[in-house]
Amino acid sequence: MTLPADVVVFERGWLSSNNVLLRGSAGEPAVLVDSGYATHASLTLALVEQSLGGQRLGRVFNSHLHSDHCGGNAALQQRYGCEVLVPVAERNAAEAWDDDQLSFKATGQQCPRFSVQGVLVPGSEYQIGTRTWQVLAAAGHDPHAVILYAPEDQLLISADALWENGFGVVFPELDGEDALQEVRATLDVIAGLDVRLVIPGHGQLVFDVDAALERAYRRLAQFQSDPIRHGWYAAKALAKFHLIEVQTIGRDQMMEWLRATPLFGRIHARYFAREHPFSAWCDQLLQALENTGVLKRSRGVLVDI
Repeated sequence: MTLPADVVVFERGWLSSNNVLLRGSAGEPAVLVDSGYATHASLTLALVEQSLGGQRLGRVFNSHLHSDHCGGNAALQQRYGCEVLVPVAERNAAEAWDDDQLSFKATGQQCPRFSVQGVLVPGSEYQIGTRTWQVLAAAGHDPHAVILYAPEDQLLISADALWENGFGVVFPELDGEDALQEVRATLDVIAGLDVRLVIPGHGQLVFDVDAALERAYRRLAQFQSDPIRHGWYAAKALAKFHLIEVQTIGRDQMMEWLRATPLFGRIHARYFAREHPFSAWCDQLLQALENTGVLKRSRGVLVDI
């Protein structure tokens, strides 16, 4: 299966989520699903402009409000005057820009403030171009996340609910909630759909959906049998995200950032505090990243690779 011509995917890597441009019919504005990270906003604007083909960008749909999925919203609104629609449960937090409800401060990540014009409600549908997109709830990675499904084309925009190899960090678990069951429920929803092609939030298009689901279920089972494994997964993913953003950072500056970023304190308290003081655990975290080959040290400086 190939992508329809009016569905354009910008595969971005890991600092920015993938973006999906849904072109409208003649005279109809286009929709962009997710907008990437703030520091990549200029590239997001260039990709969108190049792919609009003379259409205007009318709306941005955010699958959830993590910085790598909504960090380009403000730049897109400034350039195109487009509306932003967020999951319905996120509207109040986004409108108030509530640091305690939004994830940006807790993760130590950037997201310029944007305005909200509408909401994505699970069970609703949007006609964009020639196809209908259904909005489905996708709790787990984020409790308020949504995914988009086009049944006629057997096409799913899965955000961070399903990747080629797994799924995103289950953030509610880091605060002690039993959200792994929500991951399973979302995977069950996807497994029950007639899907031939998945556009994930990160990584390449997924053509073998059954195999991807099998890998996701297997990873979920590992996390359920060994919750500390998920704690390490989360800590390494968030630390690596920062390294990708800054590229190089002194070891002492990285330790300071870890101490200042609230989510690392919560991960340590939930999974590791009984065995390791925070600073010793942070050293273990950096060593684990070095051992897996995603950073190197050079004269007291950590270098992303």
